[in-house]
Amino acid sequence: MGMLAVMAWTPARAQEDTQLELSAADLFAFAAAAEDRSDYVTAEASYRALAQNPDIALRSEARFRLALMLADRVGKPREAAVELRRILDEQPNAAPVRVQLARINARLGNIGAAERELRAAEAGGDLPPEVAQAVRFYANALSASKPLGGSLEIALAPDNNVNRATRSDTLGTVIGDFTLSDDARAQSGLGLALRGQTYFRVPLESGARLLARASTSADVYRKSAFDDIALGLQVGPEFQVGADRITLSAGPVWRWYGLSPYSLSLGGSAAWQHPMGRRGSFRLDLGALHIDNRRNDLQDGEVYTLAASVDRAFSARFGVGGQANVARTTAVDSGYADVTVGGTLYGFRELGRSTAVLSLGYSRLEADGRLFLYPHRRTDDRFTAIGSLTLRRFRIGTFAPYVRVRLERNASTIGIYDFTRVAGETGLTAAF
Repeated sequence: MGMLAVMAWTPARAQEDTQLELSAADLFAFAAAAEDRSDYVTAEASYRALAQNPDIALRSEARFRLALMLADRVGKPREAAVELRRILDEQPNAAPVRVQLARINARLGNIGAAERELRAAEAGGDLPPEVAQAVRFYANALSASKPLGGSLEIALAPDNNVNRATRSDTLGTVIGDFTLSDDARAQSGLGLALRGQTYFRVPLESGARLLARASTSADVYRKSAFDDIALGLQVGPEFQVGADRITLSAGPVWRWYGLSPYSLSLGGSAAWQHPMGRRGSFRLDLGALHIDNRRNDLQDGEVYTLAASVDRAFSARFGVGGQANVARTTAVDSGYADVTVGGTLYGFRELGRSTAVLSLGYSRLEADGRLFLYPHRRTDDRFTAIGSLTLRRFRIGTFAPYVRVRLERNASTIGIYDFTRVAGETGLTAAF
């Protein structure tokens, strides 16, 4: 093994630095001894020195030991997750590393990420018995999640159609063509996109947990007339039934558009998640909302949703999924009531120290009736394509930069709803 130079400092020789030449094995032993006596600063410095070794096996072992120490002894699970991701960037089939990353994600409350890591571990090939046993153990123990947590995403968001409006100068109606004002037509702009959530879990005597979540999203532009802000609160119990997880929640969602109240929604949802073998999962979501539109009372009504999705990992670096959904919207005016049916296909691919995700979607909307002003009943065909790339190589703390591009085409029988949109985001997101 190669020789590594480390600087040792002791109180007895406070005025003198002594350089020691240690082999990698000696330095591992030195780090382990420091860790055993709770000298985590020295242990971390030693592991990080070893993590620079050109031998991939040595630096991976150093990062693995450092991650376990950070997670279990120092109380820094997020930093631990970053170290494990570094190993997987170089060795995606390292199943024991994925198992530990799943454990830490579960501890952080990132249940979906934990389940994906376990599926990827299974998809990586035949597992040694001890690793397979650990996978089964953590798959059954994901309910032991972090009681308090959150996430934040912030990005610059250029958009060629911030108001999702037509580019036509005129709008056809039953009483002739109307000339549209500039604000009623597609507007481009550079915005600031913010996404955040926080949550906490409280154990209940029944063995279930009470989950409370607050989430917010905001797209803010120089022209405040197009600012779109939403805030939601959800509270409800989580149940673990064997390998299945059931979540019930209810609460309000407020939305502001142009800095003025736009709508208030009240309702609830139910979600059931079921593992499909060792590499896949199935999820069913039901929802019901009452919407009070503060701008137009004719749009007041209910929204009922049903969605089914399947995810599957084919290897440690590649997976796909799909979702089918249907939504029923009622309204005071039948022209605003509709049925929407759609689906989405998506996949991810690990590319070195980056993760690429591609999503393709289609939906069909058909209104119940014709709005008085327009000559036709509204029907829309919407196509979407979203591609994103997370660049962990340039990570800042526990966040990584990302870029995302969204293409959207909505073909409608009503001119004002017919639009094309190209939007992007570049910012920071959680790296795990």
